[in-house]
Amino acid sequence: MKITFKLFASLGEKLPPEAQNHAVELEVSKATTPEKVIDQFAISHDRAHLVLVNGVFIEPEKRNQLVLKEGDTLAVWPPVAGG
Repeated sequence: MKITFKLFASLGEKLPPEAQNHAVELEVSKATTPEKVIDQFAISHDRAHLVLVNGVFIEPEKRNQLVLKEGDTLAVWPPVAGG
């Protein structure tokens, strides 16, 4: 099945060269969770600060339980610092 995977800010460098607008379309298995996709792109869990599926925040403890569905959009942001 296909999902859209988006990485923002410094995480964007983990996307493949063909990514456009911070996003890439992925073919994943039916049992794929957000955590599996994050791990596939070698993003440490402490760098995956804000994780959303279709715009809904996914708590860290649920990222390995929620099963993604065809057409879902998984978006990930790192921790943000500023002043």
